[in-house]
Amino acid sequence: MAVQKSRPTQNKRARERARQEKQQQKAARRQQVKADKANSPRGAGNEDPDIAGIVPGPQANPWGDETEATETEEEK
Repeated sequence: MAVQKSRPTQNKRARERARQEKQQQKAARRQQVKADKANSPRGAGNEDPDIAGIVPGPQANPWGDETEATETEEEK
């Protein structure tokens, strides 16, 4: 009766290789995301195009003419 020996060393090497490959894939993915962020229209340190030109504080009334007309009518 021959006892079959398991191959823990080979199994361990295979697991370690798989772990290293996974880490390399993660590192490549992180670098890709970092490059994509740097090349985005917003870029690093650039102003967000959706809020470009907005000044903090009170804003001008977009219906300026209408409110002035109603105020003068109410005063009469």
